[in-house]
Amino acid sequence: MPNENDSQRVVVAVVYVAAMFMSVLDTTIVTVALPAIARDFDVSAASVGAVSIAYLLALTVFIPVSGWLGDRIGGKRALLGAIGLFTLGSALCGCAGSLPMLVALSALQGVGGAVMLPVGLAMLFRAYPPAERVRLSGTLALVTAIGPALGPLLGGVFTSYATWRLVFFVNVPIGLAALVWGALRLDAHMQPRPGRLDLAGLVLSAVGLGALMTGVAEGASLGWGSPLVLTAVLAGVLMLVALVFVELRVAHPLIDMRMFRNRLFTVATALYGLASVAYIGALYLVAVFLQEGLGVSALVSGLTSIGSAVGVVLGGQLVSRVLYARVGPRRLTAAGLVLIALSLALMARITAADQLWWARLDLFVLGLGVAAVFIPSQAISMATISRADTGRASPVFNAGKQLGSAVGVALLSTVVGSLIGSRPGAAASADLFPYHVAFLTAAAVALAAVAVALVIRDADAAATMSRPMRPTPVARPRLLRR
Repeated sequence: MPNENDSQRVVVAVVYVAAMFMSVLDTTIVTVALPAIARDFDVSAASVGAVSIAYLLALTVFIPVSGWLGDRIGGKRALLGAIGLFTLGSALCGCAGSLPMLVALSALQGVGGAVMLPVGLAMLFRAYPPAERVRLSGTLALVTAIGPALGPLLGGVFTSYATWRLVFFVNVPIGLAALVWGALRLDAHMQPRPGRLDLAGLVLSAVGLGALMTGVAEGASLGWGSPLVLTAVLAGVLMLVALVFVELRVAHPLIDMRMFRNRLFTVATALYGLASVAYIGALYLVAVFLQEGLGVSALVSGLTSIGSAVGVVLGGQLVSRVLYARVGPRRLTAAGLVLIALSLALMARITAADQLWWARLDLFVLGLGVAAVFIPSQAISMATISRADTGRASPVFNAGKQLGSAVGVALLSTVVGSLIGSRPGAAASADLFPYHVAFLTAAAVALAAVAVALVIRDADAAATMSRPMRPTPVARPRLLRR
């Protein structure tokens, strides 16, 4: 019979997975709907990109404060409050009557998303011991990979056959179900000494990360030589450098830079971020390549992208149940990155719409590689972090992933934008060369990350490689014979 601890683990996992699915789905589903939103509001295609930028900025700015908030008011209150804010923001976005209103409400949605993922992850890793985190990370990796892959498909269906407003409304039933389940079943948990709010760290991280992300997000469209982009990036970098010096000198830092002294945590965060550059950037690129380059519909593009989700599902089972404990995170993540690089390099060979089955196969291999990187990275990230420090480590880990995702989209967008029309006699709509170079760029990022994977020491992650012990059955007492 399951004990109360086991029951609480299931509750935390269900609520967090629901929150995570909503958040990662938003990374791609809204992008597909942007042209329809522009037409509906009668604005330019360039200006409607502010919807995604507002969400991304709010997400990045508020991630650092999530750890302190979870410790101060308790994980249950912070998590459910954030899910409620995200769900409310989603519903209001679906009802928006103008572009400025949609941009503001998208930022509100981003605030909720920024808090719910780090707080939920901290609660999850407090509930599950290291030996059980590989299976758990397998489930999380599935959601992380399937959500962005489903986004283009659902976005294509909604905008083609219904309305773009459904890309926001789709979050509402999921969010409400998670709220009710969590309110009824989640146990309250408070940290004994949460510490004071580090105002200097909050201001520096908010301005620094906000400016840096603004520069990264606008670099692809305005050009990296634009005064606005250069100023934003430079200001962001200077603020973040100042943040490091300040955080190392305060007793209760908002972002504990001392976490990076932990070798395993640092490597896991870097790996997750670099893999996100290649994977999330590639998913964005695939959607643009198939629709703009090969001329297929949004629906066909979404159906093609599903290949990566299938690869993650099957690869996740193989990694979490068979390979991780036998091979170890070092070789497994290195092999996964090579698979990612190989699949993206093969995508650079697609030249016509009649090769879509090859594209689906390539994306399936991409999914296998992603499973081999995301699952071990997530499993080892908190393996040597104490329960008390989990709340402060989780926002840093999540910030690395979000930054990697944004950089991936911006990097590949810049490559495509700078090369379109660069070859004499090539029509911009028919020239596939820029997309092929962008795929090879993403492959190069994955290959470069192999060097990071090889820094992992399997001995440091030994606690995550042991299989969870099953409870010993209680022997029935034998009847004494006379």
